[in-house]
Amino acid sequence: MTSGFASAPTAARPVGHTGAVATGDRRRRTLRLRTRVTLFFSLTALAASLSLTIVTYTVARNFLLDQRINVAREQAFVNARTVRDELRSPEASIADFVIEQLRTEGGGFASLVVPPARQPLVSRINFQNVELPSDLTTAVADGATGYQRFEIDGEPYLAVGVHVAEFDADYIEAFPLRTTQDTVRRIATALAIGTAVTTLFAAGLGWWTSRRLLRPLTRVSSAATAIASGGLDARMPPESDPDLDRLATSFNDMADAVQTRIEREARFASDVSHELRSPITALSAAVEVLDGRRSELPERSRQALDVVVTQVRRFDQMVIDLLELSRIDAGSTELHREEVDLGDLISRIAQRYGFGDVPVVIGADVPARVRLDKLRFERVLANLLDNANHHGGGPTRVFVEPHGRRGIVLGVEDAGPGVARGERARIFERFARGSAARHRIGTGLGLSLVAEHAHAHGGEAWADDRPGGGARFLVTFGDVS
Repeated sequence: MTSGFASAPTAARPVGHTGAVATGDRRRRTLRLRTRVTLFFSLTALAASLSLTIVTYTVARNFLLDQRINVAREQAFVNARTVRDELRSPEASIADFVIEQLRTEGGGFASLVVPPARQPLVSRINFQNVELPSDLTTAVADGATGYQRFEIDGEPYLAVGVHVAEFDADYIEAFPLRTTQDTVRRIATALAIGTAVTTLFAAGLGWWTSRRLLRPLTRVSSAATAIASGGLDARMPPESDPDLDRLATSFNDMADAVQTRIEREARFASDVSHELRSPITALSAAVEVLDGRRSELPERSRQALDVVVTQVRRFDQMVIDLLELSRIDAGSTELHREEVDLGDLISRIAQRYGFGDVPVVIGADVPARVRLDKLRFERVLANLLDNANHHGGGPTRVFVEPHGRRGIVLGVEDAGPGVARGERARIFERFARGSAARHRIGTGLGLSLVAEHAHAHGGEAWADDRPGGGARFLVTFGDVS
């Protein structure tokens, strides 16, 4: 009859799952690549370490237990032969021998049952009332030899039973297993610590490896961001690794092609605009001459002349706007800040473009004198006033308020139909028109110029609803102090 220690502690298993989680907009959120690489290294190391730990623990535990059982059996057989030799001596007192002379392991004891009384003789007084495993005592009484583990007051013991057939005696010796059990526990603790250290080391290695592997991708992202923000000359440095160097070379070739195409298109737009200036100027002069003598023309010719005048002026304004955008795209227009009186500047711009009667409100916290580019500011305000005049029934108010710690926000309000929410971002794109301006006269470039000049000042432009109805166009300017 054999039995073993409790089985090795099993590793806790995670409950649930790790993966993408569905969001309200049905987009799936996943772990970052660096986190996934680190988790892969960690889980791989954990699985390998746990497997090795379980195998090592099982082998070490079985080895120590088998070794302990073999030593106990040899010791029990030796003591059983000693008891048999003592029983052969007629003048010997077996009870005194068991109690006083039989040598058992420290912490252990022996029990001898001799006929005819078959009253157990125990080698140590403090174990007199201990009950040995009934299965073992029954088997030994039937002439078998075996061993079995049991506990005494929570302490583990190994009992080895030997039947002395010559005298029909039953000899059972108990050996303490505390030392063996403590050794097995220390091995389990050391293996668990080793597993944890290995997993942490693997996590650190995974994090370091992922950073090293993702470094080129980080450079790609930085270069792509720089190109998207207008830095078309941003490129990736060469990589030492051949595979990664192919990535850098391919990205740089793509960036070269994109830059070449954008610059070619920008030059084309600029060249076309410049080439159109001369014929447009000539057409404008001729149309102005005809318009000056419109009284000499018949009614139908006047109507045709009005259409020509309107379209030529629109065409002329479009060419001017295209030239301005071409200069902005080419980076040839710099920001020239100078100190100006804000209230006076706004009033003069409004008078110049025929909006002198529009109220101008300057916030109390706005400084009277600010530093900004007068020409760019004039283009912004003029385009906003012109936009409100054509598409919003005319501007109703111009105001300036503080923005942030050192900036300002310029606003132009109108009482028109307003701007639909779905169009508020798109109307600042080139040649874009809102639904309210779909059938009105305009170049579709005014608000895009506003956005470009605002960006040059470190600000932005957007549209909002005006309290009471209508639209409100707002433009922020960065540090103006």
